[in-house]
Amino acid sequence: MSIRKRTWTNGKGEEKTAWVVDYADGKGVRRLKTFAKKKDADNFAATAKVEVREGSHVADSASVTVKVAGAFWIATGEQEGLERSSIDQRKRHLKLHIEPSIGTTLLSHLTVPSVRDFADKLRENGRSQVMVRKVLGSLGALLSDAQERGLATRNPVRDLRSGRRRGKERQAEKRQKGKLKIGVDIPTREEVKAIVDAAGGRWRPLLITAIFTGTRSSELRGLRWSDVDFERSQISVHQRADDYGEIGRPKSEAGERAIPVPPAVINALREWKLACPRRLTGSDDGDGNPVKELHYVFPTGNGNIESRSNMTKRGFLPTQIAAGITVASNDTDENGKIIMLAKYGGMHSLRHFYASWLINRPQDGGLGLPPKVIQERLGHSSIVMTMDVYGHLFPRGDDANEMAAAERALLG
Repeated sequence: MSIRKRTWTNGKGEEKTAWVVDYADGKGVRRLKTFAKKKDADNFAATAKVEVREGSHVADSASVTVKVAGAFWIATGEQEGLERSSIDQRKRHLKLHIEPSIGTTLLSHLTVPSVRDFADKLRENGRSQVMVRKVLGSLGALLSDAQERGLATRNPVRDLRSGRRRGKERQAEKRQKGKLKIGVDIPTREEVKAIVDAAGGRWRPLLITAIFTGTRSSELRGLRWSDVDFERSQISVHQRADDYGEIGRPKSEAGERAIPVPPAVINALREWKLACPRRLTGSDDGDGNPVKELHYVFPTGNGNIESRSNMTKRGFLPTQIAAGITVASNDTDENGKIIMLAKYGGMHSLRHFYASWLINRPQDGGLGLPPKVIQERLGHSSIVMTMDVYGHLFPRGDDANEMAAAERALLG
């Protein structure tokens, strides 16, 4: 590796000077990099020498921009068969958050300080802590893909997000989200009873199943009649439907599970099975008549996969309004009367209720199950996830009466 001074005369007859670093990269390819100041050339040479020796150097001419690496990352996901919703999320993160800020930056120029600056700018521009974490996760995955392609040798996101920093991010996220509250995020027992009483038609079996199984809406949409065991009073989750109606495996290995259900679910599904729409199979019965089969438990009118939006907007929200579970909006109708809206915006609130039902003690109307069993019923990938979300709902064993009894037992 050498540094030499280069002098030349430009078209205006002016003498110009630059400093050239001449070196061989890790692959033995000769590289030249020019600097206006010798100090900058010396600094680069010192750094490059160490990086070449460690095998972590990528020359600028061999690097690509973040935008180009992002296109490769998208292609990798498509080749690996990721769900379309996951591919769309990658594209959104790139287009809305990453490319506007660092899209033209070469991967070889990304450093821990520059990634930290990128994250700070996201926050300054109004992104939530949760969104910043997700975007950094996408950037880190993008860089990992670039490393596998030989376009980058370091992943500054990984260096930035050390174990200590991830812990701080989780704490910040918890502070931002706050704890789930009964009557705010989680329907009360009285509200759930009112929902069950008000539910009718095709939405009744759906809502009852959601309440007493805690299944995600994607899992409900992909549920088949073959997954319902009426004899054992059990529903099995083997697949889910994404936002495009494409069937795939559950979110994680733990998502594939068997859930015991109470008689209310079995009775509702037995009745619903008689009226449930069937889907065309694409074949005929030999006389030219199309054959229909009973397949999905909660399908559209023609037996195909129902949309998440319909389940919420046509099923869950109107049922809440019919049950009187509402909050006042800021708008009024043509008669000046305040318009009331459904209190809970999405069906995930029913999953929260199910978790609270599993947690609550029998004397409080729940099942009082151990955390590990609750994790399995919910299909969480780890007990940590279960406790992070629902740990504060578990009954405390140190209330005044129990403390007094423990004191008497100890001291007599």
